[in-house]
Amino acid sequence: MLLSWLLNLAYLALLSVLSPWVLFRIIVQCKDRAGWREKLWGAVAPRESDRPCVWLHAVSVGEALQLQPVLDGLAAKWPGSEFVISTTTGTGHEVARRKYPQHRVIFAPLDFSWAVNRALRRIAPTALVLVELELWPNLILCAARHGIPVLLINGRIGERSFRGYRRIRPLMQRLLDKLSLCAVQNETYAERLRELGADPAKVVVTGSIKFDRIETRRDNPRTAELRRAFSLQPDDVVFIAGSTQPPEEQFALDTYLALRLKHPQLRLVLVPRHKERFDEVAKLVEETYRLPLVRRSQKSEARSQKPEVRGQRSESSGQWSVFSGQTPNHEPPFSILNPPSSSLTPHPSPLTMLPPVCLLDTLGELAACWGLADIAFVGGSLTNRGGQNMIEPAGYGAAVLFGPNTWNFRDVVAMLLTGDAARVVESAADLTAHVARLQEHSEDAAALGRRAQQLVLTQQGATRRTVNLIGETISRHDGRLAKVA
Repeated sequence: MLLSWLLNLAYLALLSVLSPWVLFRIIVQCKDRAGWREKLWGAVAPRESDRPCVWLHAVSVGEALQLQPVLDGLAAKWPGSEFVISTTTGTGHEVARRKYPQHRVIFAPLDFSWAVNRALRRIAPTALVLVELELWPNLILCAARHGIPVLLINGRIGERSFRGYRRIRPLMQRLLDKLSLCAVQNETYAERLRELGADPAKVVVTGSIKFDRIETRRDNPRTAELRRAFSLQPDDVVFIAGSTQPPEEQFALDTYLALRLKHPQLRLVLVPRHKERFDEVAKLVEETYRLPLVRRSQKSEARSQKPEVRGQRSESSGQWSVFSGQTPNHEPPFSILNPPSSSLTPHPSPLTMLPPVCLLDTLGELAACWGLADIAFVGGSLTNRGGQNMIEPAGYGAAVLFGPNTWNFRDVVAMLLTGDAARVVESAADLTAHVARLQEHSEDAAALGRRAQQLVLTQQGATRRTVNLIGETISRHDGRLAKVA
């Protein structure tokens, strides 16, 4: 109890320091407004049944989406059980509610003892399952006091996090000792947890469930719908820049401008990482680069109407004619040797034969969108973000590119590079050069994609192992799930 209240005091001090930033996001930016009763007080609605219940905690969008194969496996194995999904971020909550309408989705309580205790009492879960490495001290300690087994699945601990956790090893050891299972993605993560004090008997390498939820069929219905929405043709070469941060959209646009005259079948799809930037990127395309644009949101909101694109496609030639509302100016001769600047200087009006840039400005569709890509640049890797998930485009057999800053996915990057299944781009100019090379040597691009897809297929199977371990672990503590099976 003393440790819990010391943590409460530390959290309150931190919250007081961060309060101006929190209020700015809520009042000025209109972000993070929802769920504060659940977050601060654990005021979730009480669970009404006494059926077995598994509470799965995922932080944001990526972790929430990863849960799908695990939830499907658990629901199939124990059909009489309930499943509660908690998220920390508003975007993750929104995606989880849309993705799992058959399950209850809540905001996770902040790690104050009173909030997590109330949430645990009201949900009364049979077990608490944490995705990746969400080791919140009060949540784990309070669950243990309630006699609720806590399981870690798809565990990962990066090198930077590991160095930080080593500084507080006594606390980490106490937390890890409360875990009933540590199912991790690879042996490196397993060894790090053991070094931090985890019981070796509880640490199991299962592989990554990320690979099991990866779609590999390009003809799946969701990808086909996006192809129709963006009017993409079979002979188009689709270049997708996904999970991007500024200025990566500019880099992709500059690459597109540099290559489209020589490669008229090239199409560009932009997918910003955060929904707050959708309008900003649309403005960048239309006003700064003076390019036509089609937005996915317009198509999904009014499926019977065509997206607002300033142009039309010729049925006979398959080429686009653009109407910009003014006589188009001629553009400078962009090329690999003379790429356009990535500055925000406005570009001239587009040429008359020009397809629109596509903007995926909806949530939860990036995974399906990667299925359109012939060439895929994974964002957050030419910035300090640390990279984003490159497994999804690899699964579709796209030619995968990413920048050098990918420490969030070191193991995946190492696997792809060792298997000669991806390429690293060092700069905006290097991105242009790589896309040009893949365009000009389509056989090499296809081979690169095939190797990536094969690597993904060989890594699958972690979900089955994880689901079995969850069942075995809970049954040792509480037989209720076993009775449902």
